[in-house]
Amino acid sequence: MRRSKFNIQIIAKILGVLLIIEAAFMLTALPFSAYYGTNNIFEFKLFSSNNDFWPLVISSVIAAAIGAYLFFTARNASKVISKRDGYIIVSLVWVITSIVGALPFFLSGAIPNYSDAFFETISGFTTTGATILTDVEAMPKGLLFWRSTTHWIGGMGIIVLSLAILPFLGIGGMQLFIAEVPGPTPDKLHPRITQTAKRLWGIYVLLTAAETILLMFGGMNLFDGLCHAFGTMATGGFSTRNASIAAFSPYIQYIITLFMILAGTNFTLHYISLHGRIKDVWKNEEYRYYIYSIAVATILIASTLTLIHHGDIEKSFRDSIFTVVSIITTTGFITVDYLIWPNVLWFIIFLLMFVGGSAGSTGGGIKIVRQLLLFKNSLLELKRLMHPQAIIPVRMNNRPVSQDIIFNVLAFFLIYMIIFAIGTFVMSIIGLDFESAIGATAATLGNIGPGIGLVGPVGNYSEIPLFGKWFLSFLMLLGRLELFTVLILLSPAFWKR
Repeated sequence: MRRSKFNIQIIAKILGVLLIIEAAFMLTALPFSAYYGTNNIFEFKLFSSNNDFWPLVISSVIAAAIGAYLFFTARNASKVISKRDGYIIVSLVWVITSIVGALPFFLSGAIPNYSDAFFETISGFTTTGATILTDVEAMPKGLLFWRSTTHWIGGMGIIVLSLAILPFLGIGGMQLFIAEVPGPTPDKLHPRITQTAKRLWGIYVLLTAAETILLMFGGMNLFDGLCHAFGTMATGGFSTRNASIAAFSPYIQYIITLFMILAGTNFTLHYISLHGRIKDVWKNEEYRYYIYSIAVATILIASTLTLIHHGDIEKSFRDSIFTVVSIITTTGFITVDYLIWPNVLWFIIFLLMFVGGSAGSTGGGIKIVRQLLLFKNSLLELKRLMHPQAIIPVRMNNRPVSQDIIFNVLAFFLIYMIIFAIGTFVMSIIGLDFESAIGATAATLGNIGPGIGLVGPVGNYSEIPLFGKWFLSFLMLLGRLELFTVLILLSPAFWKR
């Protein structure tokens, strides 16, 4: 077999553009570094944990320099992106932006171990929210803002952002969109992919701004409001407080709950609702199943907690709905240590880690639509056994679903569970107890952040061995790109004609 030829130049050119975008985003942290910093920003320091201004500047310059080099050396590249090129670009960009994005943490000395800095950064970009930091509030504000910004960039996807820019370079982006949004039914809001990207990002920015304003009404300052809005809309979960959202008022907890629900909703439905078609949103089967799942889990947990707390209904409800929404949407914010609840309740929470948000949302996990299709196909399989000659298609929103999509969903679910089993086995081998092993694997593969055991809501990933952190980083990438985009690169057939 002859090896296939990839368009190396176009891959380099697009990676260059994305690194320049990342460099620009790094600079947005400088005002917060200058305002909150205790040191003179004109005093040049590296590897000093209380000075983050110059490490951010230098990291931005490095990212921009590498990006400019890649872009200009490949400026005469062909403008055609094949599907294979798209898979390579999408997989590489998350790794490379994380490698470069870790530099501010490392150069500042705030996270002196580069492996830890990379773990924190890829956790941000993949919107996982798993952290190795034991004292978040001791971190310089500029670094905390950059940490939250990695969420916001990764939430909608830096690739989707680039789709709005690539046409100006004469490059089509459909293959990137296919690789970045590999779910069963990726929606396009406009026939032109560029307009789709712009509208998705427009909705994303609008919701982020609205949440920031409402959080500031609740007493947050601009810094905390932006950081938590970034973490909410990206379903990431990085907070600026050690106690996460438990450090804030019930009002703020309810606001974040609302926006977590919005972030876990298919953004196509937001577009529909903004055009006044509210009834069409409720007609969507995935959305109804999503809301019903939240409601049922909340009622079950809140009822039990109310009995335990002897009638404190409001707190029981607030803790329940916040935790349920945070886990289902894979955000990972916390207001309570759910591991101190009765075993049956945190077992429910563990099961919710395998639900995920809606397709077309910023949430991770298996996704609601896949579970709904699996459930429907299983019920219809019983009918097919009774009526073997009948042709009974699975229907979603009153439309038949092709058998190819059903096979894709079945394959995804099987591979997901196999990877979960392998991940648990690997984490057990390196020394984690079984509870922590399954918790860390489920939480990183599902891009959730907090799990159970050592990595529970009041724990973190700082005690995970070095190999374990790199392995969990790989699981985060797998989960963020929904398995196939990364796994296809490991297939020998991908590299052959």
